Amino acid sequence: MTATQLAPVERPAYRDPNVLRWLGAYTASTTGDMVYHLALSWAAVQSGTPAQAGIVLALSAVMRALLMLFGGVVADRFGPRRVVISSDAVRCVVVLGVAALLALSTPGLWALAALALVFGAVDALFMPAVGALPPRIAPSAQLGRVQGMRGLSYRISVLLGAPLGGLAVALGGPAAAFGAAGLLFAFSLPLLLALRLSPLPSDGQPREKTTALRDLTDGLRYIRRHRVLGPLTIVIALSDLGFVGPLNVGLALLSDQRGWGAAGIGWVLAGFGTGAGAASLVLTVRGRVPRAGRMLSWTIALGAVSIGALAYVPQLPAAVAVSVAIGLLAGLSGALCGALTQTECDPAYLGRVTSVTTFFSLGVAPLSFPLTGAAVGLWGPAPVFTASAAVCALGGLYGLSVKALRRAEMP
Repeated sequence: MTATQLAPVERPAYRDPNVLRWLGAYTASTTGDMVYHLALSWAAVQSGTPAQAGIVLALSAVMRALLMLFGGVVADRFGPRRVVISSDAVRCVVVLGVAALLALSTPGLWALAALALVFGAVDALFMPAVGALPPRIAPSAQLGRVQGMRGLSYRISVLLGAPLGGLAVALGGPAAAFGAAGLLFAFSLPLLLALRLSPLPSDGQPREKTTALRDLTDGLRYIRRHRVLGPLTIVIALSDLGFVGPLNVGLALLSDQRGWGAAGIGWVLAGFGTGAGAASLVLTVRGRVPRAGRMLSWTIALGAVSIGALAYVPQLPAAVAVSVAIGLLAGLSGALCGALTQTECDPAYLGRVTSVTTFFSLGVAPLSFPLTGAAVGLWGPAPVFTASAAVCALGGLYGLSVKALRRAEMP
């Protein structure tokens, strides 16, 4: 027999039971997250003034941003699966506890505020750990497929979470919605416990006793010195800063100015979701994108052009078509960012590296929301969308200018 005949045939990720268990757990957890946020929003609005409700909803985001970087330290110290299981277990117990409390009494905003703080802290641990799991459950050549499957899972969760949460609120109020979210978190636990993890080169090596702060600074130093991950982190930060403002606050203001109404926002977001889902499906099937670093930078640059064009499209059907293009390009670039991060990163640092990129996406970029809203109020959507697109394009052009990132490849 030849060496080729003896080599085992690698199973695609979408046929791997281990990956599918992880995907089922991730889908259940993410859907529970969607239901939880809808329940929290509804309960906060019913229990206080709009300003008080806004404060309650902001508490999770603030806590998550404050602790996100240390969440990566925890994932690298204790292992991502242990952190993910613990996070979902805590979320399950706490959310079900609040559901029971709401069913038996009217505790007011203090219970919701406490829940938001706990949830934000747990999110800060959960997100870096989830990003560090794929290299332990799938071969490196399948990481592109895993990222595509994760993107599809997220789109399914968005599609199911809001209707499920709304139905639960309609049938039994916030208590029922919190209960549904808690059960979804509970459903993820046996799937996570059944995961088989492949050992990584760093596993079993003795660890020097250090402080969490030293581990964090060591991770930041590792990113800064890495020829691919350092530039990639800058690309992710710039693209997120230019992307999230227009597609969140800016879109609502643009729709109001154009007279499209709430239905128009829904159609544009549906177009974006369709494009992002298609990108995830393509990557799931293909498994690998050649010249991944170059493709990543070009999709960000072209996506920036599409973001800018959205503000100059007067008719809703054309805006939906543009949003499909934005979703397609953003979905592909996001999956490539995740796959290249997991491919290039030393496994010992993967939790911390993931926490830094997630920090920019979910901690820093949302700070542009009030700035985007104020700028649209002063100058209108077109200049603001154009400026945001320029920031996003800068990330793509910077990626193309860095030789190591431009030549980065997936396995």
